[in-house]
Amino acid sequence: MTDRLRREGSNAPELISELKGRAKNIRRNVLRQASNKGEGYVAQGMQAADLFAVLFFSELRGLDRPLGHAERDNFLLSVGHYAIAHYAVLAEIGVLDPALLDTYAHDGSILTMGAEPGHIEAIEFAGGSLGQGLGVAAGAAYGRRMKCEPARVVNYMSDGEVQEGATWEAAMFAGHQRLGNLINIVDVNRTQADGPLVLEIEPLKAKFESFGWWAINVDGNDVSALLEAFLLAEGQDDRPKCLVCHTRLGHGSSTLAGEKAAHFVRVKPEDWDKIKAEVESMP
Repeated sequence: MTDRLRREGSNAPELISELKGRAKNIRRNVLRQASNKGEGYVAQGMQAADLFAVLFFSELRGLDRPLGHAERDNFLLSVGHYAIAHYAVLAEIGVLDPALLDTYAHDGSILTMGAEPGHIEAIEFAGGSLGQGLGVAAGAAYGRRMKCEPARVVNYMSDGEVQEGATWEAAMFAGHQRLGNLINIVDVNRTQADGPLVLEIEPLKAKFESFGWWAINVDGNDVSALLEAFLLAEGQDDRPKCLVCHTRLGHGSSTLAGEKAAHFVRVKPEDWDKIKAEVESMP
């Protein structure tokens, strides 16, 4: 696993090209998993690919060090069913054997639809129940600060989780404690299991700010914008940071993006090649 790619300006063309290539490979790995199963949380994996590329190939620090090391950032996947994207990026960085991707969600496979720690290196948290990740992340960040460790804690959650009260209890704690070593990513696709969001969640940026956070809105499918947002976050004070990342479900495939209920999809065997071709045509 390579360590963090240090930025020489967030819009360096070679870095943007590198990350777009990584995002495409992550999408390929997502499709490899889902097409072998015939179903899955494939649209979430597609939408999250750009975010995971920027996180694991530009932002997260100390990934060449063992879990728990004082200089290795924590990464918590609060939204557990996005595990398909986590597996995809772990295969891309060489932590996970790519051959295992073919076993996604099969009986007996360690690649379950909701990632759990213990079987796969780099998976630190079981995010099966929504709304728990930010509380764990805030506690970890508080502990890191108590031990004077330089590593940060990054929590990745979905917009559905902001409908959970525990999320806001954690946000209040983190803001009160001024946990500047905590970064929260909210992946906003405005979709729930049966379709569009039932409850309005916006304005998320203002809500986190009201709890004492620094926050920013950003296009979660724009690599350049994501790099700039992380760079801005890095230059802030000791408040916790929140990136409200607006993404598009199934991004990279017009077929998936056009599904009326794309939260969990079952794709016809003949459609997988079409979806893969759409990903390959991405710039």
